[in-house]
Amino acid sequence: MTTPSRMPRYDVRNDGVGPYAAFYCDQCDREYRSQPDVGATIAKDVGRAAVGGFLRRIPLVGNAVADNVVGEDPRYTYHLTPAQLEKAWEQTRTYFRECPTCAQIVCLSCFDQQSGFCNNDSPRREEIAEASAEQAVGVIKGIASAFGLDQVAKQAAEAAQRAPRCGQCGTMVAAGTKFCPECGTRIAQATTCANCGTELQGAKFCPECGTKAE
Repeated sequence: MTTPSRMPRYDVRNDGVGPYAAFYCDQCDREYRSQPDVGATIAKDVGRAAVGGFLRRIPLVGNAVADNVVGEDPRYTYHLTPAQLEKAWEQTRTYFRECPTCAQIVCLSCFDQQSGFCNNDSPRREEIAEASAEQAVGVIKGIASAFGLDQVAKQAAEAAQRAPRCGQCGTMVAAGTKFCPECGTRIAQATTCANCGTELQGAKFCPECGTKAE
């Protein structure tokens, strides 16, 4: 496993329990977060309360001295020391790889483990793209099926296949279009029924299903 030689892009956040780092993939911008040091935040908060409470009872200078002694409240801190940042990177380093070609630090989803390159530079780039496309189609079909739309999706796909196209440039055009909006070529009118595919033979209505010729 190739260990990245440097940290990727990051920013520091705080949700009220201490600062943490969010590291970003150079290709897809997916983020991976480190864990805030909650134990240290609680310990420091307890110390602040104890020491601060004691010092603030000193007349005249109590509050000023207390603020200087107890320091910044980690619950509202938006920066990490170099040591804290390195610790945060160690927590998330395993989710990143460095491409030897483009030197980008990418997440595992954007890295081809088999070739050792990022997906953009992998010699299997076309194979990966095809696999991703097939996966996306599968997800769409799954969603359609879950909502009872699989038949609707099938009919839409069949309608798209029957839709007229420009014979010159291949642009899909709406039914009844006389000229291609892309190249201006005259569109040949349909000779088959758009609904059932029956040959129209010049008829204004389909002799099989009655659909009006487009």
